[in-house]
Amino acid sequence: MSSMDTPASFSLSRLARRWSSHPFLITPQATIAYGELIPRIHTLSRYLEQAGISPKAPVALWGNNSPLYLITLLALWKIGAVAAPLSTRFPEARLPRLLGHIGSRQCLVLPGVPLDSPFPGIQTLPLPPDLFPSPPSTSLPEIDIPLSHDATIIFTSGSTGMPKAALHTLANHYYSALGSNRNIPFGPGDRWLLALPLYHVGGLAILFRALVGGGAVALPEPEMPLHEAIERLKVTHLSLVATQLYRLLAEERGRQALSRLKALLVGGSAIPPALIREAIAAGVPLHTTYGCTEMASQVTTTPPGAPPEALMTSGKVLPYRELKLAPDGEILVRGQTRFRGYIEKGKLVQPFDEEGWYATGDIGRLDARGYLTVPGRKDHMFISGGENIHPEEIERALAEIPGVEQAVVVAVEHPEFGHRPVAFIRMAAGKPLSPTDLRTTLTRQLPRFKIPDRFFPWPEHHPPGIKPDREFLRKLAGEYF
Repeated sequence: MSSMDTPASFSLSRLARRWSSHPFLITPQATIAYGELIPRIHTLSRYLEQAGISPKAPVALWGNNSPLYLITLLALWKIGAVAAPLSTRFPEARLPRLLGHIGSRQCLVLPGVPLDSPFPGIQTLPLPPDLFPSPPSTSLPEIDIPLSHDATIIFTSGSTGMPKAALHTLANHYYSALGSNRNIPFGPGDRWLLALPLYHVGGLAILFRALVGGGAVALPEPEMPLHEAIERLKVTHLSLVATQLYRLLAEERGRQALSRLKALLVGGSAIPPALIREAIAAGVPLHTTYGCTEMASQVTTTPPGAPPEALMTSGKVLPYRELKLAPDGEILVRGQTRFRGYIEKGKLVQPFDEEGWYATGDIGRLDARGYLTVPGRKDHMFISGGENIHPEEIERALAEIPGVEQAVVVAVEHPEFGHRPVAFIRMAAGKPLSPTDLRTTLTRQLPRFKIPDRFFPWPEHHPPGIKPDREFLRKLAGEYF
């Protein structure tokens, strides 16, 4: 391991000099080079300090992806503050409780998504869009941030109503990016599309991969179709979930755009084998992956040029991570990307065993080559008539059926069997939902007790988000019954 792999600090000044002439950020309207970063960070950090932002303070961010958002994150880390990006899909009425949970009294509001009302005891600071003057001619102090610095609080979905608040250091994000870039090369001349929000760990990971490797973050316009963003911004690298991949492969422009990439990283949930086969046939440079917020994004990923049988798995463990299986098959993880713990009511809670392993709640299998397969989550499994049912197994079978774009299976109470599966189905445009046809096809793949009792169309009022809201669908299924 070289000394560059184990720095004591994260030197933004050194990175800016090293990649000075290369683009850091590319939008349809403008490009910001690495050499332009340092004066912008200094300008914004002075503004934030004058507004009362102090070291170690947890500071919430409210807004959509933008150049200013990216610079704000870097400026907060220069100050020594902890950035807590908020999902703009959170109801505003919930924000005081969320901020109170992490001990935050300050919220930065970016242009474009205003907060409708102030909150008692919380300082809301609107950020003006025109903070950046021309770069100064005089030299600026070095920006050298200790890697041990607490950097982010990322909210991850929970089934109890209050999202968990995962605390990461700069080192966690740095080593996550370093291990990712070793597996999927990403450097000067490359462009990774920021198609995920910065309040999601997958979005933040793109920022760090760029900083570590010298590649560029490609920022599309809001609502820009993915195939158009790939073409206009000359994207080389892309992260998607399976549903997004399905939609791109369904149209010719999408297939052409994907085939021109250097790497496509797909995760978030199990990927239907039929979708993997279709992507391979279209010439897509596919990488399948498994990760979680608590490990700062990826844990395992397939290597470049992986054969089809490997792409049916979630890949091998990346550098700076460790993984093992508990006796019951639960995936345990640790390493230099593992988060410090959850913030609960302003206090740090560390859910690790005495050896530092974090229990993910996911069930896994490792083959002789070290490739990981993730059948589902422990907390999704339910018992029906004495039989264990993993919803993800049924969902994978449904996703293999032509015309099924997305499927989620949940359990409903049953007087005789305890619980029974029901399915919510999103069909592709123009494809009708036929419960009879679905049931007939599943019968050829699954035992009878795993066939859902009912098939419901995807609800129009399903909450927006990267992943389906299982708790919402579970409650909705209960209402239907």
